[in-house]
Amino acid sequence: MRAWAFYDWANSVYPLVISTAIFPVFYESQTSTKNELKEVVSDLVIFFGYEIKNSVLYSFVVAASFLAVIILSPLLSGVADYSGSKKGFLQFFCYLGAGATASLYFFDPEHLEWSMLSLFLASLGFWNSLVFYNAYLPEVAEKKDHDKLSAFGFSMGYAGSVILLVTCLVLIMTETATAQFCFLLTGVWWAGFAQITYRRLPNRRGRNKVTRKILADGFRELRKVGRFAFRTVRLKRYLIAFFIFSMGVQTVMLMAVLFAKKEIFNRPDSNEAGLIIAVLLIQFVAIGGAFVFSACSRAFGNIKTLGAALVIWAICCTAAYQIIDTEMEFYVLAAFVGFVMGGTQALSRSTYSKFLPRTRDTASFFSFYDITEKAGIVLGMLIFGYVEATSGDMRASVLALISFFALGFIALLFVPKNEADHVNMNPENLPDEIIDDDGTNEILDDGSLLEGQ
Repeated sequence: MRAWAFYDWANSVYPLVISTAIFPVFYESQTSTKNELKEVVSDLVIFFGYEIKNSVLYSFVVAASFLAVIILSPLLSGVADYSGSKKGFLQFFCYLGAGATASLYFFDPEHLEWSMLSLFLASLGFWNSLVFYNAYLPEVAEKKDHDKLSAFGFSMGYAGSVILLVTCLVLIMTETATAQFCFLLTGVWWAGFAQITYRRLPNRRGRNKVTRKILADGFRELRKVGRFAFRTVRLKRYLIAFFIFSMGVQTVMLMAVLFAKKEIFNRPDSNEAGLIIAVLLIQFVAIGGAFVFSACSRAFGNIKTLGAALVIWAICCTAAYQIIDTEMEFYVLAAFVGFVMGGTQALSRSTYSKFLPRTRDTASFFSFYDITEKAGIVLGMLIFGYVEATSGDMRASVLALISFFALGFIALLFVPKNEADHVNMNPENLPDEIIDDDGTNEILDDGSLLEGQ
C-alpha cells in the first residue's frame, strides 16, 4: 500500500513544476519578443509555417494531449485487463512521460514543432499512467482503507512536488542551474522514485494469451465493463455527478495561477514571487485537507463529505468574483482552495473505487473515471474561455464555475447509499451469482457480474 502511494510522490512533480509553476513562465519568456523595458512586443510564433499566439498554441497542444488520452485510455485499459498487463502499461506511460519531460531540457523556440512534441508526450504519459495507477487502488487495499490510502497518496504527491519545486527555485534564483535543468531533474525524479512502486506493486499473470487480435479483445473487455457500469445505478449516477463537478474543480486548478497573474498580481508594485508563494501554500494546505476529508468521510460518509466540499468550492468562487482584490486576500483564498482541493481529489478517487465490484477489470473501470475527468476538463476550459471572451472579464468566468458546483451537488443527492435500494429485486433483473475458479468476480459479456465468495 505504501509503495502504491509512492507513485504519487514520483509523478506529482510533473503537474506542479511543468504544468503550473516553472515551465509556463519559461515558455512565455522563450516565445515572446520583449523590448528593453521587458514589455511584450509580440507573442506570435511560427508553428508548421502558421503564425499563432504562443498561449493559444500551448492550450491547443495540451488539449490535444487530453484528446489522445480520451481515445487511448479506454482501449488500452481493456487490453490491460484482458491480458493482465496493467503494470506494464503503467511503466510504459511513466517512462514515456518522464522521458518527454526530461527532453524539455532541449526546448528550442527555433524548432518549436519538436519542442511542443515533448510537451504533448509528457502530458500524454502523465495522464495515461494515472489510469493504470488508480486502477491498482482496489487491488492493493480493502474498501475500508480506500479513503485513507487515497488521501495518503495525494499527500505524498503534494509533499514530494513541493520539495522538488523549492529545490528548482533555489537553483534558478542562485543561478546554479537553468530552468531547462529543472525539467531534466523532474523527469529523473519521476522515473527514479517510481522504481519503489514497481518493486512492490503486484504483477498479475495474464489470464489470456496475447494474440494479433488483442485490440479487439481489449475493446470487448471494455464493452463488458461499460455495460455493467451503465446498468449499475449508483456507479452511473456518481460518474454523472463527478463529471459535472470536475468541470469546476479541474478548471479552477488549471486557471488559478493565470487568474492571479491577470487579476491580482497585475500592478506595477506587484511581486510575481507572490504567485509561487500562493502555489506552495496551496500544496502545503492540500496535505492537511486530504486527511481531514478522509476523516470526515468515515464519520459522515463519502457522498455527504463530497457535497460539503462542493459548497466550499462555490464559496471560494464567489469570493474570487466579489471580494478578492489584494495579494493578502488571495493568499487566504489560496489556503481555502488548497484545503478543499486536497480533500476533493483524494475522496473522488476513493469513492469511485468503493462503488466498484470485486473484479480484476479495474483498469477498464478506471478508464471510465479518467475519461469522465478529462471530458470535464475540456468542457470546463471551453466554457471558462468562452465566458471570458464574450464578457471581457475573467472574473465572470470564475462566477460561471459556481453553476458546476451547484449542479454537481444536486447530482450527488441522487446517488443511492446502497445499490440494492434502487434495483428491481426481481431475480431476472439481478446479476447471475457464479463463483469464479479463483474466487474473484468477473464481468460477463452482457454486463452482469460473476459474484465471488
